[in-house]
Amino acid sequence: ELLQIEKTRKLDITEEIYFNIIQRKTASLIAACCASGTNSVGQNKEVVEKMRLFGEKAGIAFQIKDDLFDYEKHSLIGKPTGIDIREQKMTLPLIYTLNSVNDQVKNHIINTVKNHHKDDKKVAEVIDLVKKHGGIEYAEKKMNSYHKDAINILASFKNTAANKSLRLLLDYVVNRKK
Repeated sequence: ELLQIEKTRKLDITEEIYFNIIQRKTASLIAACCASGTNSVGQNKEVVEKMRLFGEKAGIAFQIKDDLFDYEKHSLIGKPTGIDIREQKMTLPLIYTLNSVNDQVKNHIINTVKNHHKDDKKVAEVIDLVKKHGGIEYAEKKMNSYHKDAINILASFKNTAANKSLRLLLDYVVNRKK
């Protein structure tokens, strides 16, 4: 019974919870790296905080991009798709879709993710529904917003070689194909 309750909770995730999870997971790691690197060269607390925030924004954008790969064709990215659905992970494209479809479609998706997540055809069906109902576009829009926020933080610094490298890295994060 406890396992079933946990499965139900896992599928009852909001966008706010999703962002909280990825902020604590991927984004906090990148933020800590950026802050500690900045601190290690003797920058003041304000600069360290700006770079921590840059890393957080970059990390969130990175995780959204990674989640989007789950909806790409296997041949394009070189890894199986639908893994997050098979593992019953609620990512931004799926969360958005569940919040934007009618109850019948929502119940069908939830039932599939809960009970048929090992069935390749059913997983492909959920992927198609996410694509059809704008989940991919929504997640890309959010990812690009975090990318823009990170770029704006970098714009507050001098245009140095390090700044240019961080911009290139950030562009790679959102434009990567694998």
